[in-house]
Amino acid sequence: MTIQQPKPKRKSAIDAASFDVAIVGAGVVGCAMARRFTLEGARVVLIEKGPDILDGASKANSAILHTGFDAPEGSLELKCVQDGYHEYLAIYGDLGLVHEKSGALVVAWSPEQLAALEGTRAKAHENGVTDVEIITKSALGAREPHLSPNALGAIQVPGEGIIDPWSAPYVYLRQALENGAELRTSCEVTGGDFDGETWALKSSTGTIKARYVINCAGLFGDLLDQALLGETHFHITPRKGQFVVFDKMAHALVSSIILPVPTVRTKGVVVFRTVFGNLAVGPTAEDQQSRTDASTDDLGVSALIADGVAKIPALSHMPVTAIYGGLRPASEKKDYRIKTKAQKNWITVGGIRSTGLSGALGIARHVFALYEQTGASHLALPDPVVPRATILAESAQRDWQADNHGEIVCHCELVTRREIETALNGTLRARSLAGLKRQTRVTMGRCQGFYCSARLAELSEGHFTIPLAEEIGHE
Repeated sequence: MTIQQPKPKRKSAIDAASFDVAIVGAGVVGCAMARRFTLEGARVVLIEKGPDILDGASKANSAILHTGFDAPEGSLELKCVQDGYHEYLAIYGDLGLVHEKSGALVVAWSPEQLAALEGTRAKAHENGVTDVEIITKSALGAREPHLSPNALGAIQVPGEGIIDPWSAPYVYLRQALENGAELRTSCEVTGGDFDGETWALKSSTGTIKARYVINCAGLFGDLLDQALLGETHFHITPRKGQFVVFDKMAHALVSSIILPVPTVRTKGVVVFRTVFGNLAVGPTAEDQQSRTDASTDDLGVSALIADGVAKIPALSHMPVTAIYGGLRPASEKKDYRIKTKAQKNWITVGGIRSTGLSGALGIARHVFALYEQTGASHLALPDPVVPRATILAESAQRDWQADNHGEIVCHCELVTRREIETALNGTLRARSLAGLKRQTRVTMGRCQGFYCSARLAELSEGHFTIPLAEEIGHE
């Protein structure tokens, strides 16, 4: 990857036992933040209260790399999404990541939505996404023959694509760690004191000293601000999104991401292929008070299946492989809630609702620029280590296809023992079944772990914070 030549800067004058920056929250934004600050020469610690990274809002998303065509004009979200989009395209090859440029279609299902397409097209052009155009009903039918004939027309967005929602943040963080950053998991920040120069963060595993703190705590970001700063400029209202994943046979029913005409409140329910060979429908948008309850319910799941079938009738004959839910950290405003508290050496990164995966790299660049504006400076790494991501996409060469692949443990997703043992013992060791799933896709196929759980219990013995039998009981 290309790294800009370092400019002469003064070194940080902190105590050797301290960090330049403590990042709280190891979601996709926190992982991208750790990478950016480490590459720029800062000494970084990433703090996560869960046993694995991505245990909060980042564990469930639609894995779409957005162009920002429909982001609010002139917003910080637009800037960060587009910066993140372009950086991802610049680095994904070097990092071994996947990008399937499927394109997207914003489909109108009513005369009112059809009339609104011109406004969406104009907004995309204002946002600099100038290849967005309206296509007719007949052109739409030719492009997506399995789409319901009730579709009246669409906008095509060629630049939208699908990526692996977990391999990306994992390799971002691996690059940070392999270039000197530190990670503390199962480490909850419980308080902190600032002496005018350095923070002493109190945590469940001890005190962590850092000159600067970046709050990437997602669903708990406003609470962290309130607890340590005594004030907060935003309030999180968790927004649940449920998803339905159809069997791999459904993957061929569409070639594009099928988007609805967005509303002020939500991007709406999307039909999208995954890089793992499935077809998914979601998310719902349900505001709630709980910051941890990502459970699904029959009503939400039934509504999603009905929505999918209405758009693609052939889905009525397709079995559902999985259902899952996630929470988005919505706030009072649609834009990102990023704010510097310079007198406290603190930057809050909040309200990253549904575009965190696309915007993460751009958000990290933006926040580092804010950090520099406070007078902080470092020497960028001249020759950083560039790791390669674990390949899980169906379109790439998987480990099971190697001549010496050894035992296949999960036959639904073709996960090898070697992949599982690497995840259990590697740089980012899986410490829960959820973490192991994200690194390998084990138990995420048709049988949902029915056949391989006993073998997994043997292989993971002594590795998980909670033994596998208890993990499954909590799922």
